[in-house]
This record gives sequence, C-alpha cells and structure tokens, in this order.
Amino acid sequence: MDLWQYEKELYAKGITYIGGVDEVGRGPLIGPVVTSCVVLPPDFVLEGLTDSKKLTEKKREQFYPYIKEHALAYGIGIVGPEEIDRINIYEATKVAMKMAISEVQKQIPLEHVLIDAMPLELDIPSTSIIKGDAKSISIAAASVIAKVTRDHMMIELDQKYPQYGYASHKGYPTKKHLEAIQKYGLIEGYRKSYGPVKDLLEKEGKL
Repeated sequence: MDLWQYEKELYAKGITYIGGVDEVGRGPLIGPVVTSCVVLPPDFVLEGLTDSKKLTEKKREQFYPYIKEHALAYGIGIVGPEEIDRINIYEATKVAMKMAISEVQKQIPLEHVLIDAMPLELDIPSTSIIKGDAKSISIAAASVIAKVTRDHMMIELDQKYPQYGYASHKGYPTKKHLEAIQKYGLIEGYRKSYGPVKDLLEKEGKL
C-alpha cells in the first residue's frame, strides 16, 4: 500500500501543508492522553515507517528524532488524567488533538489535516481515516511522535515508582499492573473514572 496516497491526492489539488494527527494513551489507567500533529515534506523518506504499534520500541526510538528533525513542523497535545475524568477520554482526545494542531498552526499555514479515525470540528479542512496510522505517512509519523513522547513519560514515572512496572506496561491494565495497584495502592495520576481504579477507590471508601 502506498502510504503517500492521501497526501498525493491533496498535493495534486495544490495543497502543500498537510498535517497527520494521531493519539496514544486512551486505554491506560494512569497518565495523560498524548497526541501529535506532524507535517512532512513531500520528499520525506523513512524506510519501514508505519503505525507505531507495529514497530518495535527500538525502531520507534530510532524514528522519533529523525521525524522531528526532518518534519516541516510538529506539535504535541497532552491532556492529563483529571481532565480525562472530567470530560471522558473521547472528548479529552479531541481536545489534545486540537492542541497539537494549534501548535503546528503557530509554525506554518496548515491547510489540511488527516486524522486517525476521529472526526474533529476545525477551522481548516480535515479527513478522518479509519486505521489512518497504517494508511497515511503523516499519521504514521504522528503516531510515532505521540507514542514515544508518552512512553518517555511512563519510563520517567517508573524511575520514581519502580514497583509498579510502568516502563514495561506503560500504564495499560496488564495482569502485572493490576496486581501492583492491589498491592501498593494508587499514586497520583490514575484515572479515577476507569474501571479497575474506580473499583479500588470504592473498595477503599474513597469514592
């Protein structure tokens, strides 16, 4: 599959600045949802770039600085757990995506955005693409930036609280993670509206 197909169609219409937008962190029990918007030059080449979930951690770490260095512009949007609990993860993701897009708009005159799956109301034209991170080079690049940004936050948290294993599960509700919160309790940054966290808080009489 040609990962440039969506971008090429827009280039053919005279549209130059195309942002790819993706998110990571809708499923974890702790930490923020992180989004990225990336605008690539038409001659961008990065062999093997695809949806970040299909790449190894080593590959993502290699691709991350390369994308940042060669992109025409990129932006990152971060919405924390308190806001996720307040407005729900779907709405929080949209807010974070708009933040990332806004960051790019401060750098270049963004003309169109390609978004992974989620429709957004914006002041510029946009296209929502199901599984876009595996179909658009720009969205794939954004998925890497968002994923590595969030992973680094989880690794940092792991250094402070190694008993929870954040470096390995990145906050997702794995067996090891659920066992850790049962044993050690909840630290700051957990999403109180998420099932396993909510259950534990109710059990402790904190909800």
